[in-house]
Amino acid sequence: MYENYHGYFGGDEETRKANYNDMVNKYYDLVTSFYEYGWGESFHFAPRWKGESLKESIKRHEHFIALQLGLKRGMKVLDVGCGIGGPLREIARFSFASITGLCNSEYQITRGKELNQLAGLSESCNMVEGDFMKMPFPDNTFDAIYAIEATCHAPDVLGCYKEIYRALKPGQCFAAYEWCLTDHFDPTNESHQKTKALIELGDGLPDIRTTNECLEAVRLAGFEVVWAKDFALDSPVPWYLPLDPRRLSMTSFRLTAVGRVITKSIVKTLEFVRLAPAGTGRVSSVLDKAAEGLVEGGRKEIFTPNYFFLARKPL
Repeated sequence: MYENYHGYFGGDEETRKANYNDMVNKYYDLVTSFYEYGWGESFHFAPRWKGESLKESIKRHEHFIALQLGLKRGMKVLDVGCGIGGPLREIARFSFASITGLCNSEYQITRGKELNQLAGLSESCNMVEGDFMKMPFPDNTFDAIYAIEATCHAPDVLGCYKEIYRALKPGQCFAAYEWCLTDHFDPTNESHQKTKALIELGDGLPDIRTTNECLEAVRLAGFEVVWAKDFALDSPVPWYLPLDPRRLSMTSFRLTAVGRVITKSIVKTLEFVRLAPAGTGRVSSVLDKAAEGLVEGGRKEIFTPNYFFLARKPL
């Protein structure tokens, strides 16, 4: 079972790292349908302006990364850890670039290709099943590479960034939004460690790196860091607001505490009458743990999903 990889159920970090491919696959096989139901096709957070909807902020977040990379028609781009391809399709529409998505979940690749076809983007959007620790692409293939809240699943971020470096053409850029621990995280604080463990359990992570560890890995992989910023720091609306149990929203009701309770009750009923697969209720519980950990991490300012960096591969 997926949960057995995590500390709450007797697992440990080394086991998660050694079996990351199996762990991440099991996680996304379990949660993809729930993510799509509650969040849409783009499985990521975004800083928000006041008056801006969650959907609008997610699109703006994706457009920003396209603008930072200077994407345009004729460019060959890689989305590392593309999920079902929501960002990939939005960025392809926005930039007219040709984008290949890489993902190690067979289920997500199948679903993503269906959505590409429905959107009429099958020619400009391609999806490949593969491991971002051993990418199935020749050296110097892509004009730009990006990753949106995906390489946090890597058991060895330096190894992952080295693979990205290898596949990127010299002189071109890699941009990413990373999940990181902030400078406020105290490894000796039991409450902080509990929150970290909840996020790892609820979100399929082998470990969570600090912002400094993340940037150091980028440099050690061979990149020149152009700039970096934690966009959670000055977001007018907290990034974790959609998951905050104190909030009630009719526009994204399914994400609220009340909406999650209702969803959980429906899921249990459907599972009981065998209209939903066995274990569906368990998935809902895992995602509740994810929400709890993320909101705690956001409120304590010890965790961010919005750490951005732009890096260049030297000529």
